[in-house]
Amino acid sequence: MDFIKGLSQQFPWLIDEKGKILFGKWGKALIDFIVTYFQWLFDALKISLNFVVEGSTSLLLMLPPIVLALILAGFAYWLQKSWKLALGVLLGLLFIMNQGLWKETVQTLVLVVGSTALSMAIGVPLGIWGAHSAKVWRVMQPVLDLMQTMPTFVYLIPILILFGLGAAPALIVTIIFAMPAPVRMTYLGITSIPKPMIEAGESFGATKRQLLWKVELPAALPSIMAGLTQCIMLSLSMVVFATLIGAPSLGNPVNKALANRNIPLGIEAGLAIVVLAIILDRVLAVKAGAKK
Repeated sequence: MDFIKGLSQQFPWLIDEKGKILFGKWGKALIDFIVTYFQWLFDALKISLNFVVEGSTSLLLMLPPIVLALILAGFAYWLQKSWKLALGVLLGLLFIMNQGLWKETVQTLVLVVGSTALSMAIGVPLGIWGAHSAKVWRVMQPVLDLMQTMPTFVYLIPILILFGLGAAPALIVTIIFAMPAPVRMTYLGITSIPKPMIEAGESFGATKRQLLWKVELPAALPSIMAGLTQCIMLSLSMVVFATLIGAPSLGNPVNKALANRNIPLGIEAGLAIVVLAIILDRVLAVKAGAKK
C-alpha cells in the first residue's frame, strides 16, 4: 500500500492512492482539450446539420398530411411494384395521423433517412477499403466491435458535451450506432465473390476501378442492400432512444408516457413506431434480397 501511495504521489495523473488507473480523468482531459481548441468546428457542424434536418422536416410538414402519405405510398409502389404494399403503407400512415402523431413521425423519418444516408455513404466505401486491404480490415474490425458493443450512454455524454441538445447530436449518435452494419455487410459481400468471377474480369483486361464497378459491386449488391435494411432498423431504434439528448422524434411521446405513467399514450406511440418500422422494412425488403 505504501508503494502504491508513493507511486500515486509521484504520478498523480496515472493512479490514485487506491491504485485505481485514472481512465476517467484522461477521457475528461481529452474532451476538455477538444472543447477548448475545436469547439468552433463542432458548432459549425451542429448548425449545418440542424439546418438540413429542421429545414427538411419543415418542408415536409408544409405539405398536407394526406398528400405526403399518398406520395410515400406512391413511392412504395414505384419501388416494389405492389399495390398491396402501397395500400398497406397508406393505411399505416393514416393510422398514425389518426393517433395525432404525424409531426413526430415525419421528424423521425427525416432523422432515420438522414442518418441512414450518411451511414451508407461512409460505411460502404469503408467496407470496400477493408475488403481490398487485410491490414486495414484488421485495424477496422476492433473499432467496429467497439462501436457495436459500447453501451449507448457511454458516448451520449461526450456527444452531448460537444454538440449540445437537438437533432445534430442525435444524428451523430445514430450514425455511430448504425454505421458498422453497412461496413460489415459490404465487406462480406465483396469478400464472398467467387475468385473465378474476379479472374474472369481481370483476364478481359479490366482495371481495378472497372473491376470494382462492373464486377464486385453488382455481385455484392444483395449483401449491401441487406446492410441498408439493417442500417435503417438500427437508425430507427437509436433515433427513438436519442430523444434523451433532444432528438425530435416519436421517442418524445414515449418518454412523456413513461414520465407520467400514461399507458394510452405509450401504447399509441409504441404502435406508431412499430408501424413505421414495418413500412420501412417492407418497402426495402425485395431490394435487400429478402422475399417476404
